[in-house]
Amino acid sequence: MGKRVGIIGVGQTHHAAKRLDASGVEIIAEAVTRALDDAQLTMADIDAIVIGNMDHFENINYVDMWATDGLGSCMKPVFKVTTGGTTGTTVGACGYYHVASGLFDVVLAVGWEKNSESDTQAAISTCANPTLERDPFAGAIGPLATEYSMYMKAYGATETDSAMVAARDRNNALNNPYAHSRQAVTVEDVLNSPMLSYPVKFLDMCPRSDGSCAVIFACEEKAKKLCPKPAWVHCSVVRHDYTHFGDLEWKFMPTLERASAAAYKLAGISNPLKEFDVAELYIPCSTCGVKWMDSLWFCDHGGAPKLIRKGIFDMNGQLPINPSGGVISTNPIGATALIRVGEAAWQIMGKAGARQVPNVKKALCTGFGGCSWTDLMILGADLP
Repeated sequence: MGKRVGIIGVGQTHHAAKRLDASGVEIIAEAVTRALDDAQLTMADIDAIVIGNMDHFENINYVDMWATDGLGSCMKPVFKVTTGGTTGTTVGACGYYHVASGLFDVVLAVGWEKNSESDTQAAISTCANPTLERDPFAGAIGPLATEYSMYMKAYGATETDSAMVAARDRNNALNNPYAHSRQAVTVEDVLNSPMLSYPVKFLDMCPRSDGSCAVIFACEEKAKKLCPKPAWVHCSVVRHDYTHFGDLEWKFMPTLERASAAAYKLAGISNPLKEFDVAELYIPCSTCGVKWMDSLWFCDHGGAPKLIRKGIFDMNGQLPINPSGGVISTNPIGATALIRVGEAAWQIMGKAGARQVPNVKKALCTGFGGCSWTDLMILGADLP
């Protein structure tokens, strides 16, 4: 049987469109130093390191060696993973399993991206079939616009519903000093922003950010000794699916449905809308903040717009989603999903500052990327 694991420290950079003041190695060092400070540890306390970024975006090979000075990884085991947009949660999952397996007691998980020094769109476009799919589907905007158009037709969702999600997350970011985009936004602002690909508009979409995040995982014995209130990992689930965009099920998110159903079973969750206190979700576009709520089993298919219109997912609602401002406000791709884990852990630990939700006992965090892949982790204040 695996060991129980807790998160005992989190650190992240102050994210921005361009961090001209720091190199890629230096932004990694910022996040690592802040995580160590948060946990009151030094690198001597770290047994191993898990890392991840989209290295082909920035044309840097062997980043495990390139990043050594920032990671503090000299003479320590380093394990690298890259899974597209899910890289951050994959890094978190690997950090968790490195400890749960008993192989290491304390593991540092680090994700980063310096998008200002990359051509993200050129790199992403290569994942699409060059003959059949690259023109309409290469990148994030085309597929996300297509799926929401079909969801709107099937269930009566509207552009206003997704605009409400965008306004919610962007305004939540005003309480997050680390967020890249911190601006007060109204639903009308979103609806009047430039159209990118119907029905997705400029303020519906996430930015490209420079930034890094680090999360420290520890076994039960060390976590209890080192941290007054760890965020315990209750489960971690991964689901992958199709290869070609044309194979995608457009009206719901299959991998998210399967991952969440499996995770809820492992964690004993029967009513997720009532049993979670907060959720940090990988929502790269506000339209996903409508459609994907169905696939998290918060409601039946097509029920999400009603919940959004009622304010169920607002900061003062039944289940606050993305108090940090989410991906729509900050998106250093290799770190983006790990930020979801770190922010959820801070909510459990009571360290989220002005974005803190009161009395958080159970938190949900997700990652999205690759070919509509899903990573999902459930954290709790109590031992699993």
